[in-house]
Amino acid sequence: MAFGGYANKIARIDLTKGKVTYETPNEDDLRKYIGGRGLGAKYVFDNGPKIEPLSEENILCFMVGPLVGSDVTMSGRMAVVTKSPLTGTVTDSHHGGWSGARLRWAGFDGVIFKGRARKPTYAYVEGEKVTLKSAARIWGKNVHDTVKALTKAHGSKDISVVAIGQAGEKLVRFAAIVNENDRASGRGGTGAVMGWKRLKAVAIKGNIKDKPKPARPEDFKKAVALGNTAIVKGDVTAPRKGGLSVYGTNVLMNIVNEIGALPTRNAQQTQFEHAEKVSGETVKETILVNDPTCHACPVACKKEVEVKEGPYKIHMESTEYESMWALGANCGCSSKEAIAKIIYLANDYGVDTIELGNCISIAMEASQKGLIREKIEWGDTEAMIDLVRKIGSRRGIGKTLAEGGWRAAKAFGNEGLANQVKGQCIAAYDPRGLQGMGIGFATSNRGACHLRGYTPASEVLGVPEKTDPLAWEGKGKLLKIFQDLHAISDSFDICKFNAFSEGINEYVAQYTAMTGIDIDSDGLMRAGERIYNLERYYNNQLGFAGKDDNLPEKFLKQPGSGPAAGHVCELDKMKKEYYEARGWVDGVVPENKLRELGIIA
Repeated sequence: MAFGGYANKIARIDLTKGKVTYETPNEDDLRKYIGGRGLGAKYVFDNGPKIEPLSEENILCFMVGPLVGSDVTMSGRMAVVTKSPLTGTVTDSHHGGWSGARLRWAGFDGVIFKGRARKPTYAYVEGEKVTLKSAARIWGKNVHDTVKALTKAHGSKDISVVAIGQAGEKLVRFAAIVNENDRASGRGGTGAVMGWKRLKAVAIKGNIKDKPKPARPEDFKKAVALGNTAIVKGDVTAPRKGGLSVYGTNVLMNIVNEIGALPTRNAQQTQFEHAEKVSGETVKETILVNDPTCHACPVACKKEVEVKEGPYKIHMESTEYESMWALGANCGCSSKEAIAKIIYLANDYGVDTIELGNCISIAMEASQKGLIREKIEWGDTEAMIDLVRKIGSRRGIGKTLAEGGWRAAKAFGNEGLANQVKGQCIAAYDPRGLQGMGIGFATSNRGACHLRGYTPASEVLGVPEKTDPLAWEGKGKLLKIFQDLHAISDSFDICKFNAFSEGINEYVAQYTAMTGIDIDSDGLMRAGERIYNLERYYNNQLGFAGKDDNLPEKFLKQPGSGPAAGHVCELDKMKKEYYEARGWVDGVVPENKLRELGIIA
């Protein structure tokens, strides 16, 4: 049977042969893994874990779920799923904007690349067809020029361009894939996989008239209204009223700093004395010029900024909290104008701003400790800009930093400089001030990540209920719930931010009405659990286990500052609770759990 919401079409592209084939996704896989992240992880799993990320055998999946491109609020995401060259784990990285919706409107649930093109290539997607074209004239260009060139070539109406810059071409391990100039699938080095395959871009043309059709139209209208009501009434998400809508994600800067959970100067402290200067409130008062949004989203959390004069003159679409932290507090930088310029450059070269900020702060601390000959002071904006260019083009010290924070720290002679898990550096939350994020970083399947299970929703924002950020009890159980819930939303693929207002009941209503698949809340949560366990099982086959669910020593032994003074992350206690909730044995999924979830027969 054909389910509602799906295009029921996957494109498989063999870049080595220059051949495109089409297939129908397996019905059982759709039921078990939904789409987006889940279905992409299943394809990566079936492709086999013991392959090299930068090889012809690795696949790169551009995936959407059954709600993408529909009337569901915040349903404009796309998942990029592959094996990471940064961590060696399965990874998925998502971006917003319009490319996800347009891929679905163009008639696809996913486009999967394998092999390696003989010459620079890009893919053009339109009308249920994928065509490979020469990228000779755009190879070597950075993201913004690539987007401009392909938009002009294919007409500006109804088109999205997803591209890499020089960093992806030069195989920077944390190279990003950037959509529509400034929205990135940043984490995990997906851009390096794309660069190795000599795939410069994917240009997608789709029309909203071809949006997905629900199996139960009347129920779907009610489900959409149910979710939208929750969004517009939410304290965090209410359009033009909630903090996310008014200040963007950077509304968190002052809040997280006040509780002593803002990693500062490579997490040497947990509070930044200049946080206010780079906060969402200050950005709104000074350089904000517009509030662009994604498909079907009334929240408009993106904050377009313009610096009109001076050395950091720039106009760019969005300044996110994670980026403002990574290149701000984390590097001791208090100039919002300079940070905006650096984010723009990072997007243009195509690198993950989170890993970038960590790499720069590692270089700064290495300089502080005399481990490198370069003199790079905390907050030195000119040095930061220079490092972005060197990393993006792999020149000088940039060659070392282009390997990612963990490998760079080892090369500098002090692995402990890198605040990393499984080879990927942390985001903008210090585990000493936010215990839940500590266990979240440690157990993330894709390396340190705040988005696998966003416990600050509870610890900071009180969603669905307030918990003490400094208390460890219950955080392992809480994290499992968040991880499973986010696996669902990533597979739908809808924005995680709607989880600040919506929950499993809204998700069940939208999913069942769209697809016609009857499932209750327990069944849908089980699907999220299945997806998370499939990813863990993939990693287990590569040797990842409990020893890798760890944190840098500083978080475990060196107390935080401010309200987190005297506190370290109680990781071992939370891991025990978490493994019990998961039914894992020392970080490994046992056979009985795999059978229980239907991952193996």
